[in-house]
Amino acid sequence: MSDREYRTVKASQTVLKELMVPSYANFGGKVHGGVILSLMDKIAYTCAASHVKGYCVTASVDSVNFLNPVEVGELLTLSASVNYVGNSSLEIGIKVISEDFRLGIVKHTNTSYFTMVAMDEDSRKPVPVPGLILEDEREIKRFIEGKIRKQLKSEHRAEMKKIRSNLDLIKEINALDGENCRLYKS
Repeated sequence: MSDREYRTVKASQTVLKELMVPSYANFGGKVHGGVILSLMDKIAYTCAASHVKGYCVTASVDSVNFLNPVEVGELLTLSASVNYVGNSSLEIGIKVISEDFRLGIVKHTNTSYFTMVAMDEDSRKPVPVPGLILEDEREIKRFIEGKIRKQLKSEHRAEMKKIRSNLDLIKEINALDGENCRLYKS
């Protein structure tokens, strides 16, 4: 029998709301993607640290697709939840919604998965995380999907390492014909 501690998903679920102000705007008048990414990182940390009851760092971020622009004056709501836990890592699922409350328009702007690692503050080495109590079918599904994402990322890293070590540069340079690049010749 393990003496590992377990916590519910609900115990660390986190919501962050922030008004998008003019200083967040880019030259096109939309909110900078970097501002949104920063808020996503903040909520991922808060959710992970709440589950771990300790210090965590961001290890990786799955793709972040900006589905809809965020306008100055909209209210951004970020929701975070622990989807999956490994030995020292946690996958935090984040959903971002923007709301123009004057017009009553609600838009899904992003969904992303952050991998956080629990760290000992003194040694800066990874430490075990509490397990996850899965209370319903949705939480079970998210846990399984997180496990699959972790496995696929590991397989992708291994495949890219293999490709880099076996790269035939001359063959690949010749295959650049038709690509939107030009080789510099001195």
